[in-house]
This record gives sequence, C-alpha cells and structure tokens, in this order.
Amino acid sequence: MTIGSKLAWDDTVLPFQLDHADIRGRVARLDGVLNGVLSQHDYPEPVEALIAEMTLLTALIGQTMKLRWKLSLQVQTRGALRMIATDYFAPTKEGEPARLRAYASFDREQITDAPAYDQLEDGYFAVLIDQGKGTTPYQGITPLAGGALARCAESYFAQSEQIPTRFMLNFGNVPQADGSSHWRAGGVMLQHMPKASPFAKPTVDGEGGTGENGVLRPEDLLGDTDDGENWRRVNFHLDTVDELELIGPDLPPTDLLVRLYHEEGPRVFDAQPVRFGCTCSEDRVRQSLSIYSARDIEKMTTEDGKVTADCQFCGAHYELDPETVGFEAKK
Repeated sequence: MTIGSKLAWDDTVLPFQLDHADIRGRVARLDGVLNGVLSQHDYPEPVEALIAEMTLLTALIGQTMKLRWKLSLQVQTRGALRMIATDYFAPTKEGEPARLRAYASFDREQITDAPAYDQLEDGYFAVLIDQGKGTTPYQGITPLAGGALARCAESYFAQSEQIPTRFMLNFGNVPQADGSSHWRAGGVMLQHMPKASPFAKPTVDGEGGTGENGVLRPEDLLGDTDDGENWRRVNFHLDTVDELELIGPDLPPTDLLVRLYHEEGPRVFDAQPVRFGCTCSEDRVRQSLSIYSARDIEKMTTEDGKVTADCQFCGAHYELDPETVGFEAKK
C-alpha cells in the first residue's frame, strides 16, 4: 500500500456510540503525531513498533480526559526494552488539539529480531491520571500479559475499572508516493457503557480471570446476559475489519463505522484533533534542579561551566549557568 499525502482525518480521534448495543467507542488515525514521536530518537524497529502501539492506545484512551487533565501510560519491564512512557495532555480549552508525546528506554545490544512484544519480559502496564493541582493522581497497574500491549490495556480496564474494553489496532512504516516511508497507525476502541447497577459478576469470580496467569478479560465481566450478547455481537463485527481499513486512505472513520455497525444505531460526535507536543521548558528544568544542593550542582557542571539537561520526549537541549540553579542558587 502506498499513501501519498496527509488525509483530512489523520491525527484525530472520533468518538462514537452504538445506541442499540449500549456501547461507546473511538476511532483514531495517527500520522504526523506518530512521526513526531518517533523522529526524536534513533529507535530500533521493534522499539518503534511498541511505541507506536502505546501512542495509539494513549490517543484512544485519552480522548475521554477532561480539559487540562493528563493521562500517562507506562510499561516497566526487566527486558531489553526497560520502559515506555507516553503522555496525553488534554486541551486547555474547547476547540484546541490535545498533545501527545512518548519515549522509550532500552538496551540496544539486547534488542533482537524477535517480535516486538518479545522484547518485554516480566513487568507491568500502568495507567496514571493527573487531574491537576491540588488533586491526588490516580494510578492503576496490571501485569504484562496477553502477547500485546492492547491486551494489557484491556485487562487493566477489566480488573481496575470493571469495564469491558476492546482494542483493534494496526500500525506500520508505510511507503509513500515519493519513495519515502513513515509510520501510520489506526485503531478502534470499544467499551461497554457503565451502568448505575453493577455488571453481572465475573464468570470466574474468586478464581481469577480467563486471561494469561488468571488476568481478567473483558468477556469475564458480562457472562450470558443481554449485555454479554450485545458485546459479543459488536466484537464479531469488529473482527471483520481489514488492517488497511484502519490506516489506509480509502475509508474515512465514519464510513468504517457505517460498514461495521449500521444496524447498531451509530452516532458520532466531534472529532478531537491531536498533535505531537511537549511541555518541557527552561523553567521546568530549573524547577526540577531546585532540589539539589550547590555541591550536587557542582558535580553536574560540565568542563564548559554549564549544567546541561536533555528532554527525553522531544530532544530539547538546555544549558544553564550553575549559579542560577539548585536550592542554594544565587539571586
């Protein structure tokens, strides 16, 4: 497949609702955002693939964040890829784009030709939500299990939120008409809408879930109920999606929803634009250095007489006068 130019629905997240099935969801397409994220570092291809998957998950989950909230996803492992961190900054006011950033820490010598997920070993998948100043950040953690980061995210929602959730993702380094290539990603997220009354008890209540190592899966939450039947029917149709329908140029997200769910009463809402963006600044660097003493700052000072810092997300480089940083900085 060759894609020539940026499409109108690239770098957007489109929320929708299936009224006849009591299910909500989002469709995301990432293009410039993903290339902004991946161009900051020289990542091996398996690392790029995992960052692409995490960035797409972050966009799909983050669309529900309220104004000025921040969503972070993290993976920590003992494998060759030690950490992946992504941030979604919700708009500061209506009509503005959300901002996404991501980076990974890895041991290049240990990266192999094995599938991307195999670069991860024992570890966990974490979701963090920061609602702003004066609030306590929320954190939920689930083990790495299921063979894909999308499966880990589904297990997080099943275990921590008791909300059946499903992701269908596709991402890759796609050839362009001019002979170059760059990364694109597309995906669909489904969620059973929470109700005032609890869901039916998990079918394996008290014995763990049906996932790897007993992790709860979305289907464990609904059982043989009307909600369960709706969930299975909607996911049956999602399974018919062709990978090119998620990242290709020929099928807008709205048309994809009509093809899949025309009998489910689909309703779409305003799309949320997303952009690559970082919040680093010299003021933030100074703030982070304010916990260090003059002796600590002296150890950080280079031969050129500067304290330097690099942003791991966007690659910005900062050089500061050592006498102006630290909690004993001269005024």
